[in-house]
Amino acid sequence: MGKQETFLVDSNTFITPFRLYYSFDLVPSYWKELKKYLDSGSIVVLDLVKKEIEGGKDELSEWLSGVDDLIVVPKVTEQTVKSYQEVMRFVSSSGYYKESALSSWAPSNVADPWLIASAKTNGYTLVTEEKKSGGLSKKNPNKYAKIPDVAEQLGVKTIRIYDMMRRLGIII
Repeated sequence: MGKQETFLVDSNTFITPFRLYYSFDLVPSYWKELKKYLDSGSIVVLDLVKKEIEGGKDELSEWLSGVDDLIVVPKVTEQTVKSYQEVMRFVSSSGYYKESALSSWAPSNVADPWLIASAKTNGYTLVTEEKKSGGLSKKNPNKYAKIPDVAEQLGVKTIRIYDMMRRLGIII
């Protein structure tokens, strides 16, 4: 039997359902199921993502703080720092991005490059609601780096929420 897939989630994996389609009062079963997989370690959270959610000081932040066995992945480990450097080197030297893409990912509190680095280092599947830019081109470099584009170039799997739900068997 192979290693169980572990999902590392971007903050928009919590924020988008919370704000747009799975509010706590209307679809509590979604949050109950999600909590089960967070408690089991099938879904893990980067420390920066946890901090971002907790900063919301809302029903979502209360819910996340109530997940007892939440596995919080530190952004900084020796190996993750190496992967982070690889991510940033790709954004700066691939020719697919303008300088603005690098400067928007450079602050230490920006989770996107750390999510890719952590997924790469730990073999996680990265879950984000971010969409690909629709084609990287050196002739027309992008202003912003997108998680799915950079992750793909570095061999990191990315999927959307519904794909994660299907793989975990979450039916609400």
